[in-house]
Amino acid sequence: MEVFFRGDGYENMATKRKSKGAYMISAVAEMYEIHPQTLRLYEREGLLRPSRSDGNTRLYTDEDLERLEFILSLARDMGVNMAGIAIVLQMRERMEEMNRQMQGFVDYVRTEMLTRMHEQAPQPGLVTLRRPFGVTSREPAPHGTGRKKVS
Repeated sequence: MEVFFRGDGYENMATKRKSKGAYMISAVAEMYEIHPQTLRLYEREGLLRPSRSDGNTRLYTDEDLERLEFILSLARDMGVNMAGIAIVLQMRERMEEMNRQMQGFVDYVRTEMLTRMHEQAPQPGLVTLRRPFGVTSREPAPHGTGRKKVS
């Protein structure tokens, strides 16, 4: 879930980063008009987790940039401090994990239902007979009602 506001400048960021590559810290800082130290601070606080190259250079993926955009919208547009951002990100990750678990449960139930429906399905060439709701007898019923009481 991305939270962007009209006129906040983030709508152009997605078009600037359509490639599937990784970005160095200087390129990211320039794209988002923030100081590289801000990115290092976000990493130190655990808000961002860029990967590292063999030479230990920070490399930001498209997913990292989406997360950065969310962080910047919380900080700049909503005035949330770093502790608040950390809580929001943690809650967001928990919700995503719960959503994955719920989807797994729904998939399991769907599979079980389909399996049981196929197990109970009539075999080809066989006709399912339904038992009548009320059973009548040919013996005369008491008191001339024409039906026999069935117990």
